[in-house]
Formats: sequence, C-alpha cells, structure tokens
Amino acid sequence: MKTFILFASLLISGVLFSQTIYDYKVVDINGKSFDLSSLKGKKVMIVNTASKCGLTPQYEQLEELYKKYKDQNFVIVGFPANNFMKQEPGTNEEIESFCQKNYGVTFPMMSKISVKGSDMDPLYKFLTTKSLNKLEDNDVKWNFQKYLIDEKGNLVKVISPSILPTDKEIIKWIEAK
Repeated sequence: MKTFILFASLLISGVLFSQTIYDYKVVDINGKSFDLSSLKGKKVMIVNTASKCGLTPQYEQLEELYKKYKDQNFVIVGFPANNFMKQEPGTNEEIESFCQKNYGVTFPMMSKISVKGSDMDPLYKFLTTKSLNKLEDNDVKWNFQKYLIDEKGNLVKVISPSILPTDKEIIKWIEAK
C-alpha cells in the first residue's frame, strides 16, 4: 500500500509523468477545438495578445516571423487576453477582424482566454508553474509575453513582453537545429 501511495504521489506531482503543451486542447478563434499535440515536431511561440495595447504593433513582427519560418517547423499561436487594463475588450470575431485588417495575421489565433488570476486558462497554468512546466515559475507580466516551446512540447524560455518577436535571441533559437 505504501508503494502505491508513493507511486500515486510521484505521478500526481509530475515526477513520473512529465507534462508538455501536447497535453492540452484549446479552442481557436472560430470556436473549433485545437489539439496542441498537432504541433508535435515544431518549435512553437505562444503569445498572449491584445488589440488596444502599446505593444499591439508586435503583431506585425509576429506575422513577419511566422511567414519567414512557418515552412521550417515553426508556428506562432496567439491567445487574446483581456487581463491587462482591459486592452482586449472585443469578441473573438472583432479580434480576428482587427488582426487580419490591420496586420494580415495568418498564424493560428485562439479564442480569448484569461492568462492570470483565478480564471487562468489551464495551458497558462502549465506555462507559469514550475511543477508542471519543469522550467520555472513565472507570471505573465503584460500583453505579448512570449513562451518558447521546443519540438517535444517543453517550455524552454520565457521572453519579456517588451522584447520584439524579431529579436536576435528568438531568431537564433528558431534557426538552431
């Protein structure tokens, strides 16, 4: 019985079962289920976005990066969130229209979620909790915080919102074999 309890404790704590982003399903901006396991083998940048933020022009660099590297096993996944000064007040339809009209966004956009607080989306709990992501505890500091995920679905780096998506460090990571 003690062995079973120890095994169960290790399993629950993630010691025996390591989570990745592939363990999560989300909903895309059109309301369809999006299984993150469909991204296996790709480097992924997850970014929380907002349409009425001083950092909103980062959509342009995100799209530039996506277009340049999408055929090289790289994808960006955007998650609109209204957590910071209510800078993403729109509906999913309004957000999608804004992104396409103003920035020509073609990378996958998901439905609006919460990235902090008591209603935090489970994917963001994974991204911000060391016991789950095995890298670090962190807080989503603002809109356009970037999470870099390796080809095996593991969180490898958290990038500050103020760092542009086209920063040399990010490009080096994408291009590394």
